[in-house]
Amino acid sequence: MTTPLVLPRQGWGDPSSPRRALLVHGLGSAGALMWRFGVELSERGWFAEAVDLRGHGRAPRALDYTIGAYAADLGVCRPHDEKPWDLVIGHSLGGAAAVVAAASVPEWTDRLVLIDPAIQLDEPDREQVRESQQRQFDDPSADAVRAEHPSWHPLDIELKVQSIQEVSRWAVEQTNEQNREWDVRLPALSLDVPIHVIAGDPAVYSLFRGDIVDQLLTRPSITMSVVEGAGHSPHRDAPDDTMRQLREALA
Repeated sequence: MTTPLVLPRQGWGDPSSPRRALLVHGLGSAGALMWRFGVELSERGWFAEAVDLRGHGRAPRALDYTIGAYAADLGVCRPHDEKPWDLVIGHSLGGAAAVVAAASVPEWTDRLVLIDPAIQLDEPDREQVRESQQRQFDDPSADAVRAEHPSWHPLDIELKVQSIQEVSRWAVEQTNEQNREWDVRLPALSLDVPIHVIAGDPAVYSLFRGDIVDQLLTRPSITMSVVEGAGHSPHRDAPDDTMRQLREALA
């Protein structure tokens, strides 16, 4: 069994707020890059905390980078009063890990919002992820990030560069190597808490598409919306539309 790690946190809003949210980033990223969600929620009276996942940002390093290990860290990450999270938002890998954590730890969260989650990866998707991470490590400059994502806010570019510099390259590589069977559909289908997926546009690029959508939407507790014109990181590609869909999901 994986020994959980204590993950560093950063927060937005009033810590005494009765509504608490946990923000979980994707592979090769860091908690700071979830800032759009932190700002959006804090302006509506929430207290939101983002973590750095193991091997990322300022988080401890380890040998185990299975989805189960990421989920174990999240499962022991609670609000300071030890009550369930009112909301957990997870992007990509963070979405997959949040699903497993919610399925493994009773009363961990009352609700999930998954941002283009990596629920299941086939080999073409895995290769796409590997190539994307390789490009980032080959040229982690702001110019390279800006060239690939010209519509991103300057803060996203700045924080992405910082996250590439801080993340363990070995951890990223091992996340791909150690998760040969990347599939958390069964944990997702086992959950009773409301789940809303905000997906990228398949016409651009999305990990949440096709048969995965058909299978998960058989559960009435799982709903979905698509950010048209956005790719795998809709909160950075089209933040206004993404935040609108978040508000609608939480209404």
